[in-house]
Amino acid sequence: MSGLHFRDYHLMFDEQADQLFAMTDPIAERIRKMGVPTLRSIGHIARMQRVRDNDADYVEPCDMLAELRDDNKTFAANFRAVHDLCNEHCDIASASLIEVWIDETEQRTWFLFESTRRAHTTEH
Repeated sequence: MSGLHFRDYHLMFDEQADQLFAMTDPIAERIRKMGVPTLRSIGHIARMQRVRDNDADYVEPCDMLAELRDDNKTFAANFRAVHDLCNEHCDIASASLIEVWIDETEQRTWFLFESTRRAHTTEH
């Protein structure tokens, strides 16, 4: 990320990364409580990955924000599908966690949308 809003975007990305990282332990704990194996290696993570990497040398800030916004929209849709599955299996504890994560994901999507929208408009 670079440009006029570098610091603001950097801080927003740090906040969003903290939210995403904070999900990992509760997810792993729920999985283990249910007796299912968790992710075992970097290779396993790569095989299970749903968000596509962007290894470009440079991405325009507006394009980066739009890509992250779209990734979060997909993330929310995936959470909703898992929430439905939890409800089908009466897994109230997992569904409850996922409800909070859906809300956080929708907030990230909103912030990224607004940041992108401002980047495309001119102030008078």
